Amino acid sequence: MKRFPSLPALAGALSLLAVAAGLAVTQSSAEEARLVPPPAVDESAAPGGAASETAVLAGGCFWGVQGVFQHVKGVTAAVSGYAGGDVQSAQYETVSGGGTGHAESVKITYDPRQISYGRILQIYFSVAHDPTQLNRQGPDSGTQYRSAIFPADAEQARLAKAYVEQLDRAGVFDAQIVTRIEPGHAFTPAEDYHQDYLTLHPTSPYIAINDLPKVEALQRLFPEVYRADPVLVSAQTN
Repeated sequence: MKRFPSLPALAGALSLLAVAAGLAVTQSSAEEARLVPPPAVDESAAPGGAASETAVLAGGCFWGVQGVFQHVKGVTAAVSGYAGGDVQSAQYETVSGGGTGHAESVKITYDPRQISYGRILQIYFSVAHDPTQLNRQGPDSGTQYRSAIFPADAEQARLAKAYVEQLDRAGVFDAQIVTRIEPGHAFTPAEDYHQDYLTLHPTSPYIAINDLPKVEALQRLFPEVYRADPVLVSAQTN
């Protein structure tokens, strides 16, 4: 498997090919990425506490968000799926219509002894997506691509709300953060063909242009938590 340090060059080459082919190309996610301040308030891992917690985040197409967090140390699983609507409508073709209330989301399972919920959110706001884009992300538009946090409990909701307010007060972004905090929603895994998509399709123009730069930004901005070999869904189900 190719290591990701070589992927920014691949992304650039495919971007030029896309331009030559007349495809629309948005600003590189690597150029948009920025290291935002860590949360002033974060969870603390109590001695003898739980060895596994989950976070559900939405930030545009789930391929890229999943790909980023699969490369984060302390993350033991990252699964693409749907959150925000009824379980019965959690199917790709239905969600893509934009009327189900679902957002393409990623369920991140992590070891709080290695990485905190706040650190997960810092990566989310820094490199996984642009939290100032309303109901869209890059080339994708619709409420299914909204920026949203689906907290597992009241404590996660409190921490997420405090962090959004902190970043807005500091004026970290050029526009106001539009990330929604939506408690009380179940997560449904997406179809198998959506899992590990970034790793399985690195030469896809969409992936190379929109998503591989996010992984490069993770490595550049968060070298202490970057892992070269992703934790894949397929490795856990085989």
